[in-house]
Amino acid sequence: MNKWDLRFMQLTQLVGGWSSCFRRKVGAVIVKDKRVMTTGYNGAPAGMLSCIERGECLREKLHIESGTRAELCYGVHAEQNAIIQAAKYGIDIRGATLYCTHQPCVICAKMIINAGIVRVVYREGYPDEFSMKLFEEAHTAVEKFEEKE
Repeated sequence: MNKWDLRFMQLTQLVGGWSSCFRRKVGAVIVKDKRVMTTGYNGAPAGMLSCIERGECLREKLHIESGTRAELCYGVHAEQNAIIQAAKYGIDIRGATLYCTHQPCVICAKMIINAGIVRVVYREGYPDEFSMKLFEEAHTAVEKFEEKE
């Protein structure tokens, strides 16, 4: 890892702090040529109540295990929000790196691959082995960030 990876990983932590999720604060930053293209954090779609505003987590209420049934959640994942922002504002993210606080799930992996992102750097693991298989098959570089002391 280099100093740029450290800087962008630090930024994911800041962005993740904006999350409106009870379970996990996830931040994502899409970078190209050492420039931040977009950011995203996990939270409810625009104009909808967040889990914090609702006072409950739907996934906890339904006893849904982490890493499964991602569609049963009010939140949009941080990686998805970062990709959506790029589409919304016409920002080309092909060839970019996506930095994320957590390993992407399989749904995010599919979006990352189709968006043309070529590298993913994450800090925390996530119980979704299939996403890693897809990244490998798509030849998307994936690196677990290890901060050196």
